[in-house]
Amino acid sequence: MGRARMKSVTVIGLGPMGQAMAGAYLESGYEVTVWNRTPARADELVARGARRSESVEAALTANELVVLSLIDYDAMDAILAQAPRTALDGRTLANLTSDTPDRARQAAAWLAERGAVQITGGVQVPPPGIGTPDAMTYYSGPKDAIEEHRPALEVLTGIEYLGEDHGLAALYYQIGIDMFWTALAGYLHGQAVAEANGISAQDFLPHAAKTMDLRYFLEFYAPRITAGNHEGDVDRISMGVASMEHVLHTTQASGVDGSLPAAVLKIFRQGVAAGHGRNSLTSLIGVLKQR
Repeated sequence: MGRARMKSVTVIGLGPMGQAMAGAYLESGYEVTVWNRTPARADELVARGARRSESVEAALTANELVVLSLIDYDAMDAILAQAPRTALDGRTLANLTSDTPDRARQAAAWLAERGAVQITGGVQVPPPGIGTPDAMTYYSGPKDAIEEHRPALEVLTGIEYLGEDHGLAALYYQIGIDMFWTALAGYLHGQAVAEANGISAQDFLPHAAKTMDLRYFLEFYAPRITAGNHEGDVDRISMGVASMEHVLHTTQASGVDGSLPAAVLKIFRQGVAAGHGRNSLTSLIGVLKQR
């Protein structure tokens, strides 16, 4: 009987996410080739069985599937420029690098000109979540390429396919990151106020967890936003203005920087100025879209 073909993949970029991805492949029995601008970052993976590539060209040509995990597409451009265009011919690049939808589309076109196929991805979990059962990644691009490499992609996370447009995975990812960082910034600001008043983050944890469980509000607002229903029967922007004024005063009295609540208050006041004072908070979407 013939010998089974070894499962193999290249991972370029060995920050925390790239490290987690390469490690997941090793644990799943893949032959893993790695490359990083700082070679020493590959040392632990090499000790576990990965192959360190000495050049970008060698890393690209080692395998048909190449996983990119970089800080942005500028980094990708700089790295791929180190290899001749022939090194990209016939490769499928699972580009799990964060950037804008436009950059994702531009990169896909650039790679196509060199005979490569891009699968655009937006990972929805932090590095420790790679390889866990509930982990998911947004993907967009050619469906046949995703299906061809589904087993390898699913080593990392589940697949949430959004469509052929390369920009979709990046767009969904950036929308989620918008909400994620904004919410966490609010959490950190609240803890700064808490600490300024002698309340530890650990003591406030159960209250923070309850406050930031926004599922009820998301499920309540989403169909109304979709329907364009901004009726102020449950909440009103004018109420939000009064509430945020109290938050700002409390923040300032605590000796904490008030720029974050002041920014939110400014947007609420713009909603009132636009005639939405008696409407729901959701009417701010129209105000924000006009900026």
